[in-house]
Amino acid sequence: MTTLICGSLAFDNIMVFPDRFKNHILPEQIHILNVAFLVPEMRREFGGCAGNIAYNLMLLGGDPTIMATVGDDAAPYLDRLDKLGLSRNHVRQIGGSFTAQAFITTDLDDNQITAFHPGAMTFSHLNKVESANAKLGIVAPDGREGMMQHARDFADANVPFIFDPGQGLPMFNGDELLDFIQLADYACFNDYEAKLLCDRTGRSLEQLAGNLKALIVTRGGEGSEIYTDGQCHDIPCVTADEILDPTGCGDAYRSGLLYGIANGFDWPTTGRLAAVMGAIKIAHRGGQNHHPSREEIAERYRKAFGSLPW
Repeated sequence: MTTLICGSLAFDNIMVFPDRFKNHILPEQIHILNVAFLVPEMRREFGGCAGNIAYNLMLLGGDPTIMATVGDDAAPYLDRLDKLGLSRNHVRQIGGSFTAQAFITTDLDDNQITAFHPGAMTFSHLNKVESANAKLGIVAPDGREGMMQHARDFADANVPFIFDPGQGLPMFNGDELLDFIQLADYACFNDYEAKLLCDRTGRSLEQLAGNLKALIVTRGGEGSEIYTDGQCHDIPCVTADEILDPTGCGDAYRSGLLYGIANGFDWPTTGRLAAVMGAIKIAHRGGQNHHPSREEIAERYRKAFGSLPW
């Protein structure tokens, strides 16, 4: 089943400051803040929600297609997609722009200073869902107008999709979020986003779930919850080999949801597979540097929960 992943492709520039920010910021002088941090360690990762979700879905043996916008500097990412065998037929290059990029500086206390440049992502509305001939989709964090357009496109084409606003959720007011919920078949949030969703819409999770086939809330190390058919399935967290980097764990989790939906798994199985994908990812730095085979993923599932239905 071709699954259309609407969202961002981005470069994550990650720098490590071998000291503590607090040693270089004077609280009484923050009104004239002017600091520079020497960062001798830096790495650049391939990221963005669409790229991360598609990568993980490919590992599972799914059929992901990315729909995204990138800039003039996208050649390394486009080459990577080609080498992975991920189609870029619906990746549009926007001239005169940069690919979305995050610049993240971390100190020795794991404090972070992040700057994000959306770049070509703001043109995501130029891509049209109907051109992809997909059977399942997801609206992941992207340009505001693009997310709204793609949700309407999926609904108009009768293609079931997951609404997954992630860090883009604050861009929308309560009425707009309710519109997304009405258009979507499924929705997924972390626990903070779920609280913000309820606050902005004035609805409880149970009320919102009544408009969906399933509403999923992830809670980090406490596992996740899937609200469906008037009940709530508690999905336990899977123990990771190592807790190294949470970047992209939510995207890995969502790949498990998409694979389970596409293959008709029940919700407990789908949620557990999603949890396994998150546990595999968190043991590696970056969003796309883990390389388990499909058999290794199945083995991790068996150890945690028993046999998978594939």
